[in-house]
Amino acid sequence: MTSWSQAHAKLHTQLRASNFLLPGGCPILIAVSGGQDSLCLAKLLSDLQPKWHWRLAIVHCDHLWRSDSTANADHVRHLATQWQLPCFIETASSPITSEAAARQWRYQIFETLAQQHGFTCVATGHTATDRAETVLYNLLRGTGLDGLQALTWQRSLSLTAADILVTRPLLGFTRQETGAFCEAMALPVWEDSTNEDLTYRRNRIRQELMPYLRSHFNPQVEHTLAHTAELLTAEVAYLEAQTDQLYADLVQRDGATWRIERTRFRQVPLALQRRLARRVLLEAMPEAPQFEHVEKLIKLAGMPKRSQTDPFP
Repeated sequence: MTSWSQAHAKLHTQLRASNFLLPGGCPILIAVSGGQDSLCLAKLLSDLQPKWHWRLAIVHCDHLWRSDSTANADHVRHLATQWQLPCFIETASSPITSEAAARQWRYQIFETLAQQHGFTCVATGHTATDRAETVLYNLLRGTGLDGLQALTWQRSLSLTAADILVTRPLLGFTRQETGAFCEAMALPVWEDSTNEDLTYRRNRIRQELMPYLRSHFNPQVEHTLAHTAELLTAEVAYLEAQTDQLYADLVQRDGATWRIERTRFRQVPLALQRRLARRVLLEAMPEAPQFEHVEKLIKLAGMPKRSQTDPFP
């Protein structure tokens, strides 16, 4: 490693304190778009590799969204060669039409590559700034605590690949910090023109709302919102554990029929009633339940026996 920066020290210290994020010797697939956050992540992990003995590789996904996407992919491949890291370039068969579809395709690519090549971890370059923006985005869309605890440090890649973990080592860094690192290390950041397109709501939050909040409300708004998400993560984990136990105790399923023991259900706190009701409805309904559906089920559970029915989708 040619230089040791404050960012190297920060990530190294953070990983030593966590013990579980990126264990020594872990085989890691690094998702690299070519932007400043993912370049910062790849460079830091590559530089720290001699201390941690990871097996590293890079994956780049070309969605065919832009005319320069092939050049972008070649740019990432060139950097991987410079850093002496294996590189997988995956290209969509046709342009992907939405952010949600693109994300689903990317994560399927991650799962396939991880299973084929023995990676147990997929590292992404999400930062505290991304976490703050996601908190605001989900809050404005309407969400409960689960949405506000956005972008946890680590989670399973998918239901079918629960043993492969998505890890976000840069959640302690802001986008300003990753930009400063790339500048200090003279990393050639690939500028993605779609990040300036304000028809995407996330870009509008990034380009307009976050600067306004920093200027008029809180200069440290990224850290404040990211810390809020971190606090909520622990609370959601606790509530989910309580809901697991209540589901086992109060819910019986017989084919397409769900039965909830109403007397005990009415005795638990409203927050847990809502979580249990939502979980039952997620299994029973063909579409994701809305707030109104959850409240309707809670109301029905409180009515006298056989006194009322109400249809659900």
